[in-house]
Amino acid sequence: ASMLAIEDIMVRYNRMKGKRTLWVPGTDHAAIATQSKVEKDLLKQKIRRSDLSRDEFLEKVDTFAKESHDTITGQIRKMGASVDWSREAFTLDTTRGNAVYEAFERMYKDGLIYRGDRIVNWDPKGQTTVSDDEVVYEEEKTKFYYLKYGPFTIGTARPETKFGDKYVVMHPDDKRYSKYKNGQKIDLEWINGPIRATVIKDASIDMEFGTGVMTITPSHSNIDFEIAERHSLDKEQIIDRYGKLLPIAGEFEGMKILEAREKIVEKLEKKGLLVKTEEYTHSIAKAERTGGLIEPQIMRQWFIDVDKEFSLPHSNLKSFKEHDTVTLKQLMKKVVENKEIQFLPERFEKIYYHWIDNLRDWNISRQIWYGHRIPVWYKDKEVKVSKDSPGSGWKQDEDTLDTWFSSGLWTFSTLGWPEETDDLKTYHPTTVLETGYDIIFFWVARMILMTTYLLGDVPFRYVYLHGLVKDMKGQKMSKSKGNGIDPTEMAEKYGADAVRMSLVIGTGPGNDLRLNEDKIRAYKKFANKIWNASRFVIENAQKVETRPELSEKCTKYIEDFEKILSEVTDDIENYRFYLSGEKLYHYFWHTFADIIIEDLKKDLKESESKEASWTLYYILENSLKALHPFMPFITEEIWQLMEDRDTMLMVEAWPLT
Repeated sequence: ASMLAIEDIMVRYNRMKGKRTLWVPGTDHAAIATQSKVEKDLLKQKIRRSDLSRDEFLEKVDTFAKESHDTITGQIRKMGASVDWSREAFTLDTTRGNAVYEAFERMYKDGLIYRGDRIVNWDPKGQTTVSDDEVVYEEEKTKFYYLKYGPFTIGTARPETKFGDKYVVMHPDDKRYSKYKNGQKIDLEWINGPIRATVIKDASIDMEFGTGVMTITPSHSNIDFEIAERHSLDKEQIIDRYGKLLPIAGEFEGMKILEAREKIVEKLEKKGLLVKTEEYTHSIAKAERTGGLIEPQIMRQWFIDVDKEFSLPHSNLKSFKEHDTVTLKQLMKKVVENKEIQFLPERFEKIYYHWIDNLRDWNISRQIWYGHRIPVWYKDKEVKVSKDSPGSGWKQDEDTLDTWFSSGLWTFSTLGWPEETDDLKTYHPTTVLETGYDIIFFWVARMILMTTYLLGDVPFRYVYLHGLVKDMKGQKMSKSKGNGIDPTEMAEKYGADAVRMSLVIGTGPGNDLRLNEDKIRAYKKFANKIWNASRFVIENAQKVETRPELSEKCTKYIEDFEKILSEVTDDIENYRFYLSGEKLYHYFWHTFADIIIEDLKKDLKESESKEASWTLYYILENSLKALHPFMPFITEEIWQLMEDRDTMLMVEAWPLT
């Protein structure tokens, strides 16, 4: 609702300014979230996904997605969003599908998409990989164990991952361990018996943390995997895809890791390998959608290489010329650094840069059935990229693409790309993307990546980031807390105009909003004030076509009003919607309704009636125009009550234009 209110203000304002405006409505298939919800619903009927064929399961998902779509579009309509419904799009429809397959093929041919064995975030509960950005972290109090590893002491919160640890790593400049040489072998006693460990010197080790020495588990840790890659070390899997220990764990094979932990510690203690235990608070990684504990795994997956150099085929960018050698990371960063794309508020640019600087190759394959199936086919050792089957004997990749792959194409796939359409020429790059700051990395960054590569242009000029809507205590709204406010219920109770105003006024871009029902109720009173004041003017003043000679008093009223209109226009132009809405609210209620109407009431019955009528009508008409982007329902309703209206208020010219 917050998003719809802000975007509709932008669109209605610019439409009234005489610009060609386009606001495309659409829905995203939200693959993991949608499939997870359907699987939960099926489990209530004691049906598992594995009990159904892929087609049978997808039929049930499509039914749910249709219901969800109808709910969403109903909310869009209820909030008064002036979108172009004739262009409605869905990320899984045929047109978007064609764009997805075209993008995949181009990136594959340029070597930007590859299949490889790399460490990924594995969700044992959802049985799929998830991106770094779909992992949430929760603080947990646990124990930190110091273990004897030959002549060294190592620290870990996860002894259950240590069965295969055969490399001990230290900083090459750490004088405490100078007598140990890179590649040196050391025989020692470990969890399930004697092992031969290898000393590895690596500059990434923090000498100040713990004892300055650590063992690594390359198959289940991003940091350890990177060390293993640098030194060409073995990578042995300890935990399977259901979060259970593999045969390497010996007697603990088949146990879930949390069940096994204490038993493993008991064994270490009996063997004299437990040095000490401390209380420890650390962050645990969970899958945002399923709540499953993330277990990193090395898996063969499809990735987008963000550091691979390629020649830019075409460019409308200021930052790069055609045929420049670039990487995707460079494209994403430079267009923001050079202000081809501006963030509102600007402080989010630093967060965006930090994310890009630490960006790893994007894992785009998901082990779920709902979504765009990866357009790759296999036959013996042959591999082909194709939307459709190349012929008999070919088998398609089982995985689907990350939802954000298709969403990343949104600004141009909705305009007909890969066809060179008139819409694409007219409306791309788009002017502004408005979204929540919590999906900068999911969506904003991926749109910039896809558009700069595929079109050689930016997807949008401005990114307006709204905050989260929270309760009056600053807590995120949730069903479990019972502190949520349903905007559709509030719209039924107080009107959509009141809901929209409550979501806009008092909150600048990027800031969280605290909302309760009292605030919405207050703007319902404002809507009543607008209605009553307008009805008074319509019923008591006469429409005067030509501006009469005005008294000093009326001239001052008009000048003050036009000054407010000028400020409001400037605020909207600079995305200060919270200020423009507040100024209009205060002016209409406290100046126009409380002072001007009261003052000119008596003049309507006297010789100055023409002058008073013109002044009241002028201020009312232009107030309705200025309020229209914020409160479209009541302003349009009043506009149609006024004399000789053959057009809608939404296409009237903005005041003072």
